[in-house]
Amino acid sequence: MKKLAVIGASYLQKPLLLKAKEMKIETHCFAWEEGAVCKNIADFFYPISITEKDSILDKCKEIGIDGITSIASDLASPTMCYVAEKMGLISNSYSVAVVAANKYKMRKCFEENQVNSPRFILANENYSLENFKFPLIVKPTDRSGSRGVLKINRPEEVEQAVKRAQKESFTGEVIIEEFITGAEVSVETISWKGEHYILAITDKVTSGELYFVELEHHQPSMLPSEIQLKIKNLTIKALKALNITYGASHSEFKITEKGDVFAIEVGARMGGDFIGSDLVQLSTGYDFLKGVIELSLGKFNEPVLDERKKSGIYFLTKETEKVKQYIEQSAFYPEIVRAEITDSKIRPAQSSADRNGYFIYQSDKRMTI
Repeated sequence: MKKLAVIGASYLQKPLLLKAKEMKIETHCFAWEEGAVCKNIADFFYPISITEKDSILDKCKEIGIDGITSIASDLASPTMCYVAEKMGLISNSYSVAVVAANKYKMRKCFEENQVNSPRFILANENYSLENFKFPLIVKPTDRSGSRGVLKINRPEEVEQAVKRAQKESFTGEVIIEEFITGAEVSVETISWKGEHYILAITDKVTSGELYFVELEHHQPSMLPSEIQLKIKNLTIKALKALNITYGASHSEFKITEKGDVFAIEVGARMGGDFIGSDLVQLSTGYDFLKGVIELSLGKFNEPVLDERKKSGIYFLTKETEKVKQYIEQSAFYPEIVRAEITDSKIRPAQSSADRNGYFIYQSDKRMTI
């Protein structure tokens, strides 16, 4: 039986571990014990922080793992790649993972490789916004899920926004960038030996100002074909710039009214919010989870996209309270494939952690509520 190490044990890794079990693969899961919802799903659980890469490496050598992976976690990616690199397993290099997990380093890489992206600056002691145009977006360099993200419209708002983002950052690093007005999409890809395969483009709906929490995702994108081609081309250019060669990637873009496409960020991992774990297979037929697991074990089959359905997810927050009735009455909606209320207290959304439930659908047409 193959042995697979999984970095992280939050709800994000649950679909991955369940898929590995379905594939008869022995799973070894590493994470903080507190909040480790996958502790009893994995065959073996080790209460080691996902940032303790050398401790995890030692244990993986002892176990004799055949592969290592993680999904939807920027924090887990460097450790995953570090262990794989040291053990001669399939993954991106550790240095690639470090750059892809840091928004400032990523943007520097984009700048050096002419990947179109917003003007940016690191909010260090000597930074100046003299040549920047408001509004701006302030965000931690090392967090995801809209944590610490804030749009600001005036210079006097900068200091407070930076302090807020610093509190959310693991390192205290903050990036400031010019705000791009327009549609927002993400792109799911899988890569093997430097060849990149685009699986799906996802249309996104956010809460808007001030926090831009993602409230809906829909596949496939309904943007014009010529815009989608621009997005695909920029996706490949960004992946090559970052030297991503293996595994899943989740890339985010903004598109202006004029049709200009800007790369916002690229995660060298599968997208969260059930985009990679659920929506891709529902809309395309491709089992993304299986593909990622097999790839980590050294096996790759070129993706076959043989389904032509619409899929999507709606999240429950104070701003989207009408979603609750669809969750509660999901049995009456045949297009809803899964629904869950995760917290009885419905809160305004300042980050993804404030979402209180969701439902996922698959249909012949985009579901609107």
